[in-house]
Amino acid sequence: MTGHRILVVEDNERNLKLVRDILSFAGYEVIAARSGEQGVDLAREQRPDLVLMDLQLPAMDGVEALRVLRDDPDTRPIPVVAVTAFAMKDDRDRALRAGFDGYLEKPINVRAFPELVRGFLHSKEDPA
Repeated sequence: MTGHRILVVEDNERNLKLVRDILSFAGYEVIAARSGEQGVDLAREQRPDLVLMDLQLPAMDGVEALRVLRDDPDTRPIPVVAVTAFAMKDDRDRALRAGFDGYLEKPINVRAFPELVRGFLHSKEDPA
């Protein structure tokens, strides 16, 4: 068990199940939200070690949810990684400029995904 709690914000049930299964198998505690609003609420309540945020969410999209998290001093330090089907270089740059701590493309690579997540958690713990 890694002891890390990861919040996955994803409105697509299949994608959510896949990510939850992969991360749970790798030893992470996974909490899930199906919307940006729910993701913000859970981040405030649960204080996860990492948020994996879909960009295309109903009502409040991932960029707006990130903005809300960054405006709150309690959730500001939580690393938030964009997870999206957008695959153009400009999309990645746009997400990083918006303030995301990282960017992962869908479809995710099942084998590489746990190590990528571990890297984002390691970056949080050891910013040097």
